[in-house]
Amino acid sequence: MRKLGLIGGMSWVSTRTYYEHINRTVQARAGALSSAPLLIESLDFAQLAGLSSAQDWDRAAGILSESAQRLEQAGAGALVIGANSMHKVYDRVAAAVSVPILHIADCVGARMKADGVKTAALIGTRNVMTESFYRERLVAHGVDLLPPDMGNVEALDRIIYEELMRGKVTRSAQRTLKTIITVKEQERAQAIVLACTELEMVVDVDANVLPIYDCTQIHARSAAEWILGED
Repeated sequence: MRKLGLIGGMSWVSTRTYYEHINRTVQARAGALSSAPLLIESLDFAQLAGLSSAQDWDRAAGILSESAQRLEQAGAGALVIGANSMHKVYDRVAAAVSVPILHIADCVGARMKADGVKTAALIGTRNVMTESFYRERLVAHGVDLLPPDMGNVEALDRIIYEELMRGKVTRSAQRTLKTIITVKEQERAQAIVLACTELEMVVDVDANVLPIYDCTQIHARSAAEWILGED
């Protein structure tokens, strides 16, 4: 198996989820006693939270680029960034290393294209839902995205940053997500793109009114397939 580097800590909950999904896939395909050869650098998310200005994002790009370089130097043959929102600086991080970085939205877009999904609703943090860096990657795979509902943006940011990233799960958050997804089904979305690594904590990915494309699971599976040489 090939050695993968994971830039984590954004949040620790997300990193735990990646570790579990990657290893479950490797175990299922390589054998019951198999586990993934991983290099993990867990960053301090307190240094990366609340980014807004161009200067903030420049600093974030530097932190992630340095992390990617350390993982490459330690022997990682490919990398993943364990957060949807941090893919805003993907191009700069990818340019800082010579090994490939698996882009989460490309992994998801390829899966949706293979499944024939044409129209979807994107659910995640503010920058993922409203900015072009993530949406354009999905659109490039032939997925038409419904426009973001700004009321949902406020509610989702509160749930993600004030609850889920702290490991807190509430019935209120579960009800809010269920309502959002039900409304998107009424707006004729064919599927939901769950573009926040922590949202699976409050969304039943396998039993909902619409098919749920959990970006974390798909990204982690792609990472495991790279480890196994199946990419």
